[in-house]
Amino acid sequence: MTVDLLLQLDAGTIANGVNNVWILVVCFLIFFMQPGFALLESGQVRAKNVGNVLMKNMTDWTLGVLVFFIIGAGISSIVGGLTSPGGFSIGSAFAYINDPTAYIGWFFGAVFAMTAATIVSGAVAGRMNFSAYVFIAAAMTAVIYPVVTGMTWAGGLLSGGGYIGQALGTGYLDFAGATVVHMVGGLAGLVGAKMVGPRKGRFDANGNSQPIPGHSMLLAVLGTLFLAFGWYGFNVGTQATVLSASDGGLTFMGGALGQVVLNTTLGMAAGGVAAMIVSASWQGKPDPLWTANGLLAGLVAVTGAVPHVTWWGGVILGGIAGALVLPTFRWVVDSLKIDDVCGVFVVHGSAGAIGTILIPVFGVTATGGYTFLGVNQLIMQVVGVVVIGVWTVLATMVAFSIAEALFGLRVSDEEEEIGLDESEHGVSVYPEFTVGSTGGREGPAMSADGGTRTDGGVDE
Repeated sequence: MTVDLLLQLDAGTIANGVNNVWILVVCFLIFFMQPGFALLESGQVRAKNVGNVLMKNMTDWTLGVLVFFIIGAGISSIVGGLTSPGGFSIGSAFAYINDPTAYIGWFFGAVFAMTAATIVSGAVAGRMNFSAYVFIAAAMTAVIYPVVTGMTWAGGLLSGGGYIGQALGTGYLDFAGATVVHMVGGLAGLVGAKMVGPRKGRFDANGNSQPIPGHSMLLAVLGTLFLAFGWYGFNVGTQATVLSASDGGLTFMGGALGQVVLNTTLGMAAGGVAAMIVSASWQGKPDPLWTANGLLAGLVAVTGAVPHVTWWGGVILGGIAGALVLPTFRWVVDSLKIDDVCGVFVVHGSAGAIGTILIPVFGVTATGGYTFLGVNQLIMQVVGVVVIGVWTVLATMVAFSIAEALFGLRVSDEEEEIGLDESEHGVSVYPEFTVGSTGGREGPAMSADGGTRTDGGVDE
């Protein structure tokens, strides 16, 4: 292409092309979070259940994208119209199905939906009926998650144009889904883990938690780092405008991109360091898996905040989330008696809520300075977290109740003892280590000291 031809091209056309290619690239990065989740969860379960975890992760993606395309994306638009003065049209809500120009935008929404659905599998690992889980994955991508995006990103209830947004004079801030994606997945996982019940042996006769070692710290930590890599697509990719066209010229949005990538990086780092310090203080030695969980919690905490807070605000939000991972997990296990295998609530649920509520406290100006974003904004953040949380809990309870009635939530005691790989899928991921019902042994646990680690990667 010659220079003369380039000069003849419309700036808006160039910007639109570059921005769409950017969106596709970051979507591919976000998809890479799927193998991250697979590795993270596989490492934190016993060897006899790894294949089942892998099946659930593949189901989240394969079934999830089909359901989200046919139903979920349209439901999001309908909810957006129902909960705002604008109204809705069913035809318009589902117009994307036969509109090739809408497919890139749909794909961008789909990879976020799959993330929310995948989080649930880590909480219910080791004992949930696969057929029931398939139903839950479909419910997450068809209704539970789309209703939340409808109330927020699709212009509904909590947006500036929604009924609550108009009443408070401001819209809900959640840039890339700290609550819309992660808190939804974390809460759904917590509710599911409670309704499915704990794994056999997780609590003794007195109700005290007992360690059930996972089988590979290596896989869990590698999965964490895969997720962190994909998270750059998740956060930085949500800054979807790379080039802006105005007055016939092009402007590179370097400042906006830089703000997002810096806060993503610093929040991640602060979460990992804080968790490392807390684990060393709590247990006497710094723990690799607690550090990994803290790193992810830090990422979750800043996911909704990255363009809205100062760099030091990002550090504080990530640090708070990382520091709270261990004590929050102990509360879930010891007080609530919920067997959340991979700690999805503490990493995704509580961290997302805390990070999003505190956004106004650490607000940033256009020039990088500090500003408080206002009392109304703070109220909106609290209201938004409550609304999303209540909807997620109630909708998940309904979905799991239906799954219980249709399929039964749990495998039998015998199937759980054999392992879900053999009982649900007829396979063995580690045939040299695990000999199903014939009485073989599992592979090596995460710790060599006889059981200091749980499937959630925490010390008991």
